[in-house]
Amino acid sequence: MADDINQMLKDPEVLRELIMDHYRYPHNHGLKGGDGYKRIHMASASCIDDLTVECKVEDGVFQGIDFDGVGCTISTASTSMMTDLLVGKTVDEARDIMDNYFRMVNHQPYDAEKLGEAVAMQNVWRQANRINCATIGWRAVKQVLDNKVEDNGNSGLKGRADEESR
Repeated sequence: MADDINQMLKDPEVLRELIMDHYRYPHNHGLKGGDGYKRIHMASASCIDDLTVECKVEDGVFQGIDFDGVGCTISTASTSMMTDLLVGKTVDEARDIMDNYFRMVNHQPYDAEKLGEAVAMQNVWRQANRINCATIGWRAVKQVLDNKVEDNGNSGLKGRADEESR
């Protein structure tokens, strides 16, 4: 069964469908706010992407990650996939997943098994300008984990999205 899934994830048509599905019907879309959520606003100077991402970590485990805003297909889909992957994971597991994702989009060796549906972004490196789109939500969560975002309830914090993808 794992071989069937791996084979499907190599099919460009399947990858396109995964991306379009997460774009049309993004998971964890809409901000919840409330106690314990850290929120960061990321905007891109090179694309339409203007997202706010919030996450809640309790006892070292992601309890929730939500996002809202306007984004291109790639940013919306990748952020949706990320929320599915990281909720329920420990901070260490999330860092490992994110490190593998950043390696993948930068065309470096990575462990595809850790990325689930996010492997659909495996060819984004071919268009360097799309790497920012594919990593905007991921970089927001990384900033939260790196303690670059205060626990500020609903006030938000602005981040710059056109930085390196790591």
